[in-house]
Amino acid sequence: MTTATPAPASASADQYERRGWYFYDWANSGYVTTVGTVLFAPYLTSVAEQAACGRAGTADDPCRTNLDVLGIGISPGSLAFYVVTAATLMSALFLPIVGAIADRSPRKKLWMCGFAWTGSLAACSMVFVAGDRWMLGAFLLFIGHICLGSSMVVYDAILCDIAGPDERDEVSSRGWATGYLGGFILLSINLGVVTGHDALGIGQGLAVRLSLLSAGLWWGLFTLVPFIRLRNRPPVAVVPVAKGSRASLVRQSFGQLFATLKHAKTYPMTLLFLVAYLFFNDGIQTVIAVSSTYGEKQLGFATQVLIMTILLVQLVAFFGALAFGRVARRYGSRRTIMVGLVIWMGIVVAGFMLPKEEIVPFLAMGVAIGVVLGGTQALSRSAFSQLIPRGREAEYFSLYQAGERGTSWLGTLVFGLVHQITGSYRPAIVALGFFFVVGLILLSRVDMRRGITEAGNTQPTVV
Repeated sequence: MTTATPAPASASADQYERRGWYFYDWANSGYVTTVGTVLFAPYLTSVAEQAACGRAGTADDPCRTNLDVLGIGISPGSLAFYVVTAATLMSALFLPIVGAIADRSPRKKLWMCGFAWTGSLAACSMVFVAGDRWMLGAFLLFIGHICLGSSMVVYDAILCDIAGPDERDEVSSRGWATGYLGGFILLSINLGVVTGHDALGIGQGLAVRLSLLSAGLWWGLFTLVPFIRLRNRPPVAVVPVAKGSRASLVRQSFGQLFATLKHAKTYPMTLLFLVAYLFFNDGIQTVIAVSSTYGEKQLGFATQVLIMTILLVQLVAFFGALAFGRVARRYGSRRTIMVGLVIWMGIVVAGFMLPKEEIVPFLAMGVAIGVVLGGTQALSRSAFSQLIPRGREAEYFSLYQAGERGTSWLGTLVFGLVHQITGSYRPAIVALGFFFVVGLILLSRVDMRRGITEAGNTQPTVV
């Protein structure tokens, strides 16, 4: 491997360029909140139910006619979750190749923006998902999910080009904050459109489809900002690949992942923490992904209620992350995460028992999710960083991301299967408690002090 040393990022980047980088979080968060989190899964479910049964199902009278997908009967209520499962599994195989290509390319921003614009085109095309076009909706959701993950791989890599080691926390945090703000603003606008569709003279279905279109346009248009402001840089510290040798490039990308896995075996506490994280993070991601469908189809809430709840979760999550950080300073990150996982288990049990069409308990659950959402994820990343041997941070965090995508399809698969077997979302939501229980048991066996010592890192006062 060559050992070319790049110039310090702080010397080769300025605030103009960094603000351009921040704006990609602003751009894609509009899609994540409006399409991925709130609107599209329940809307696609309604379209699939209409196609299968000639009507949209309800919680009291669900559609029990299956869709025919390659000769396999698929419940309309499970379709969106199976699509996300397939796309996430494909991402785990595809993203290492994207990362390898981006590392060796002098045109990183073009790769990032190319994936973003392809995904935004898919999101814009969701405006045509109506009638019996559930297959179009499933295809567009699959493409959007793949393109979002691919663009984020390159986006994260560019951080190392524009910020030095002492600046990365601040630059990365500002990116996340910009993204939360962008997603909040667009979702608030779409709340007005969906809630006031009668005043606008349009039906609710059209209001939802226009909101999906707005998310695609938001993603694509604001991606122009980083495209204009970011500079391309030559690749450094990579193994040269013979021109046209795509097979060699693929072998190298997967070879690096397997080499890191092999190296991680010498750090058992690091590996055990990673496995624990993969389980409980899968539960977290699935709860967030299915919450809007559960609220609409099982509890009977209107779309505008779901959007307001997601906005509430985003707002509370900001304060929850700060609160968890303060608690961790006194009791340690591992103990604080474990408390968070107990709360997550309480959330899924409470979700199982939520009464229909009663908004106060539903909003209370949203507040509870917000309190633990940002905290558990933020502390998981900081705790894992304590267990990484010096000089191999990028390798281990790439393993962190690849492993997350390789297992995060399990939650949506379990949720979809339990719904298909039982015909109800209530047992499906409580089944997700399995991931928090397993994660908690594994995390309780992690000896942080031993892991930090094995990694050769300095012991913090509290772990």
